[in-house]
Amino acid sequence: MHAFANPTRFLKLASWLTPLLLVSGLVLVALSLVWGLFYVPPDRLMGETVRILFIHVPAAWLGMGGWTAIAISSLVYLVWKHPLAALAARASAVPGMVFTAICLATGSIWGRPTWGSWWVWDGRLTSMLVLLFLYAGYIALAQASARDGGSYKIPAIFGLIGAINIPIINRSVVWWNSLHQPPSITVGKSAIDLAFLVPLLIAVLGFSLLFGGVVLARMRALLADFQAEARLRRKAMEAA
Repeated sequence: MHAFANPTRFLKLASWLTPLLLVSGLVLVALSLVWGLFYVPPDRLMGETVRILFIHVPAAWLGMGGWTAIAISSLVYLVWKHPLAALAARASAVPGMVFTAICLATGSIWGRPTWGSWWVWDGRLTSMLVLLFLYAGYIALAQASARDGGSYKIPAIFGLIGAINIPIINRSVVWWNSLHQPPSITVGKSAIDLAFLVPLLIAVLGFSLLFGGVVLARMRALLADFQAEARLRRKAMEAA
């Protein structure tokens, strides 16, 4: 882990890993969506609306996964002061927020024919909406720290505190009475038929690879901006 905290080593790794993740992710996402949208049979209860599963579930997974990445990177930054940890957290925030928004939007579309309502204030939906607001707050804090040239300590602490919401999202359908269905996939078993499960797992893997590629691309862009600003500051000091 310490070896890859070196920006030069990181850029060397990311230069080939980024396109690999993006291309493989796009291929798997395309395969899973074509499979899920056109070849999977309608569900016995939900009919054709079940097809939104192949976007909604990966989006929910990566909405939570994005904040988990922020929390882990924030912990690494606070404890070991890795120079790239803060950039990894910042790079995870925007794609994580996008997937959270997609999760909420697709869940609302799915909920209308299933529950008869676009929105219900149950534990799962409310905690997911809180996650969207947490992302917005983190992005604002990180941008303010970068703009002012200050420490990333405050965004990192916020990232760790916000992680409290992740187990709440995960267990909300168990802890509270909810319209949302209970967990369909648990350790060692699944309540989803194989006709839906296989393309769903491919979709989750594909979107996860795509997420990783986007995060690496954003890290490279943030690192380039940071290095450019550092060079400009050195030139300004030399000129003075």
